[in-house]
Amino acid sequence: MNIKNLHQLKQIQIEIKKNNEYFLLTNNYKPNNKYLFLLKRYKLYKNIMDIYKKYKNKKTDILDFIELASESQDEQLLKSINLELSILREKIKKSLKEIKKEIKKEIKKEIKKERNKEINSAIIELRAGTGGNEACIFVEEILRMYTMYFQEVSWKFQLLNYTTNSYKGYKEVIIKIYGKNVYNILKYESGVHRVQRIPETEAQGRLHTSAITVAVLPEINKKVNIYLNPEEIKRESFRSRGAGGQNVNKTETAIRLTHLPTGIIAECQEERSQHKNLEKAMKVLKDRILNFKIRKQIKNISTKRKLLISTGDRSGKIRTYNFHKGRVTDHRLKKSFYNLEEFMNGKIENLINSFKYLKKKD
Repeated sequence: MNIKNLHQLKQIQIEIKKNNEYFLLTNNYKPNNKYLFLLKRYKLYKNIMDIYKKYKNKKTDILDFIELASESQDEQLLKSINLELSILREKIKKSLKEIKKEIKKEIKKEIKKERNKEINSAIIELRAGTGGNEACIFVEEILRMYTMYFQEVSWKFQLLNYTTNSYKGYKEVIIKIYGKNVYNILKYESGVHRVQRIPETEAQGRLHTSAITVAVLPEINKKVNIYLNPEEIKRESFRSRGAGGQNVNKTETAIRLTHLPTGIIAECQEERSQHKNLEKAMKVLKDRILNFKIRKQIKNISTKRKLLISTGDRSGKIRTYNFHKGRVTDHRLKKSFYNLEEFMNGKIENLINSFKYLKKKD
C-alpha cells in the first residue's frame, strides 16, 4: 500500500460523494449507466473506504499531537504524547494492512466474477511451428478436429483468414466461434500442441516431432468501442489465395491491416468484396488490440490468468499427439487418452471437461 493507492481511494470517495449529492438534489432523476456504475463501485469499496476513514482520523490525531508537543515544555506531557504517537503509528500500520487485505480480496472477487462471466464468441488462431511441412499438415488436422467438435456441440464457426502451405496444409488459420460460453470452455486449448509420428514424406520410417500453436482469444465486446487512429494503420490489398473463381484470382480483394504502434496485423480474404474484407479485418484488428491490452493488465494481476500465445517451440508443449501409440497426453493434467482416432474426429469433450476442476480452483 502506498500514497498513490490512497490517493486513488480518495478520488473514488470524492466521485461517489458528488454523485450522491447530485442524486439528492434531482427530483425526477432516472438512474443512468454512470450512476449505476458508481453505486457498484461504492459497494465494492465500502469496506476499504471505512478503513481509510479510520486511517485518515489517526493521521490527523498524530499531526495534532506533534503540534501540541512543539508548543509544550512539560516533560510529563511530552512523554504522554510520545506514548500516544507510538500507539497511533501502530494503529496506522494496522489500518494500512487492512486496506491492502481488502483490496486483494476485492480484486480476487473481480477476477472470479470475470472468469465466470459467459463469453459467447471467441477467436482461435492456429499456426505452424517447428516441423516445416509436417507442422502445416497438422494445423489442417487440428482445424478439422475442432470444427467437428463445434458441429457436435452445435456451435457456429466462421473462417476469417488462412495461409496455405505450398506442399499441404496451412501455415496459419484464424476462425471465429459462436456458442454458449465458448471462450471459458476453449481457453485451456491455448499453447503448443506437439505431434509425434512418421511423416508421409519420411522414406526411412523415422519418427518425427513437430509442433503448432493454438491461441484462444475472447472476442471483443460489441459494446466496447475502440478508437484507432487511421494514420496509425497501414493498409495493403492483395489477391486472395486458394480456390474461389476468377474474382479471387485476378482482383486484389484481400486486405491486410497493420497497427503501427503495436505491430499487430489482421488479414481477411473471405469475401469477394474488398469493402467487406476491410470491415472484417478492422474488427479482427480491434479484437487483437483489445486482447493485447487485456493481456498486459492480466499479467500484472495474476500469472494464472495470462493468455499465452506460445512461440511454437516443442519444449513449451501442453499436449502431445502420439500417432505411433494412438495416444493423446495432456501434460498439464498429466493424463493420457488412448483414443487418438476418435479424438482427431472431434471427440474431445472428455478432455475439455477435465479442465472444469481448474476453473473451480481458480
